[in-house]
Amino acid sequence: MTHNAFLSLDEAEERARFGDWRPQASQAARSPASAPVIVSAPDLMARTFAPISYVVPEIIAEGLTILAGRPKIGKSWLAYDIALSVAQGETCLGRLRCAQGAVLYLALEDNERRLQSRLRKLLIASDPPPISLHMATAWPRANEGGIEAIRSWIRNTPDARLVIVDVLQMFRPAASARDMPYEADYQAIKGLQSVASEERVAILVVHHTRKAGSDVDPFEKVSGTLGLSGAADTVAILDRDSQGATLYARGRDIQEVEKAVFFDKILCKWTIQGDAIDVRRTDERSSILDVLLSATEPMAPREIAIGADMPRNNVDQLLFKMARAGEVIRAGRGHYVHAERTDLMPLHKNDKKIRSGRDDES
Repeated sequence: MTHNAFLSLDEAEERARFGDWRPQASQAARSPASAPVIVSAPDLMARTFAPISYVVPEIIAEGLTILAGRPKIGKSWLAYDIALSVAQGETCLGRLRCAQGAVLYLALEDNERRLQSRLRKLLIASDPPPISLHMATAWPRANEGGIEAIRSWIRNTPDARLVIVDVLQMFRPAASARDMPYEADYQAIKGLQSVASEERVAILVVHHTRKAGSDVDPFEKVSGTLGLSGAADTVAILDRDSQGATLYARGRDIQEVEKAVFFDKILCKWTIQGDAIDVRRTDERSSILDVLLSATEPMAPREIAIGADMPRNNVDQLLFKMARAGEVIRAGRGHYVHAERTDLMPLHKNDKKIRSGRDDES
């Protein structure tokens, strides 16, 4: 027996308390493949990389994307429509032409009857179901072989392009009381992110958002810790407020997206209406005009904001523009009326009425 086989009393007590946690000096020598790869700037710039491929233009690129939203908002309808559109090489969201390829859709909260019913609604009557769309309603969890099963499907399926996991909670490892929340969230999808990166496919993971105030950054609403969004390449949020539904997306390989979207209950499909800022501006103007049209007296911006259920800052900015455009009229200091409600205009000095964004000059 060598000297190393014996422990001092202090060493024995330390191991009994904390376990033999100390790193072994010979570990790196036994695993040379794990050594970090260092590249110089000139060598990096001399390399040629294949361009990033986009499955859904502007929104979903190769890599891992989280699609999060409140329960029953319509995330699964959107995910299913994306799956079908990619399998067919058609458009989704009304205008985005998808790259065609094989799709694996893991509908882990559904059954085959519901999948059939939804597919029938999404398909155009004359279209046959695409052979390149594959579905499953049960799948091993990530730590039970689920990730390797996905990798196997990708490698054994010609032109595999997209995998959808709906929902994350049914795929991630079961929670343990010993897990640190951030680390557990990060590891829940890190394996999927690695598969997507190594195999150069897109993986879309459907998840939930948490309750939060309207003033919270939409990307901070993802349920769980920042470990989830930190491990993802792209985060997309489907959200709804008093102004309508919005699809947000932010990622490493896409430009930030903020689109106003509409769900057609007959076609069961989401459609992009346009950039949210442009669509909302039109909607907000209409809301302000509706409030002023039904008013019984000139209204202050604060009163208009309450009546239109809009942020005060938005109301102030729009009233200035609407006054210059002649849509509203300033009725004295700090009050406004609808351009068609001149009956509410107070008489000005010398019986002059104020009919523009600035007082008439004498």
